[in-house]
Amino acid sequence: MESHPLSPQDEQSIETLRRWIGACKPGRMTFFGGAGVSTESGIPDFRSSNGLFKQQFDYPPETIVSRTFFLEHPHKFYDFYCERMIFLDARPNQAHHKLAELERQGVCQAVVTQNIDGLHQSAGSRNVVELHGSVHRNHCVECGRFFSVDDVLRGHADAADGVPRCPCGGVVKPDVVLYEEPLDEAAIEAAISAIETSDVLVVGGTSLNVYPAAGLLRCFRGEHLAIVNLAPTPLDRQADLCIAAPLGKAFDF
Repeated sequence: MESHPLSPQDEQSIETLRRWIGACKPGRMTFFGGAGVSTESGIPDFRSSNGLFKQQFDYPPETIVSRTFFLEHPHKFYDFYCERMIFLDARPNQAHHKLAELERQGVCQAVVTQNIDGLHQSAGSRNVVELHGSVHRNHCVECGRFFSVDDVLRGHADAADGVPRCPCGGVVKPDVVLYEEPLDEAAIEAAISAIETSDVLVVGGTSLNVYPAAGLLRCFRGEHLAIVNLAPTPLDRQADLCIAAPLGKAFDF
């Protein structure tokens, strides 16, 4: 893994963040995370210099993971999706485990994530709001029958055209939010509720360039906003702390 030496200022800011978390009232902390939370588990992000959106494919990744492309070219969608967006060998890292521990201690009331990998749940977090869905949930577009991620991978491998299908004949669609699709209303409401009722909001591993998810942070009215991200974000000037560090280092306590 690439090393990221911390500046003295970032070291000091991490200690401040830990004090805030330690002093936080029960159930008054929320974590809002993006792809950078899972990079330390070996899952690539999207917008960094080596991210998925910077790589060359036959179509732009933003096009491939759109609803229109899924409907018109499901075989090409699944070629990309199964190879580039499903990482079943990935394991939770230090950040995932610490957030689960903070939940067990009654400090962290919710994890609001833009990720679809399910690693927060694997680490033990129970109150996880998945804004963009999950690779682990899939349904037939015709009858609504549920399929696991293993069913999808098997269907992709076995089908002549690479498209997983239900016994009824319908195409199986991942329960992930594609471009051109709205976020789930229940997930939005749960995220807003958690953010609004938090004294400490920690934002980590996200560029804050993806809307409407990033816009939910406008609901925060608490005491301390901390952003832990290797690159600057549009919200840095509004944050009480900005820490240029991997999440694993920030949550190693």
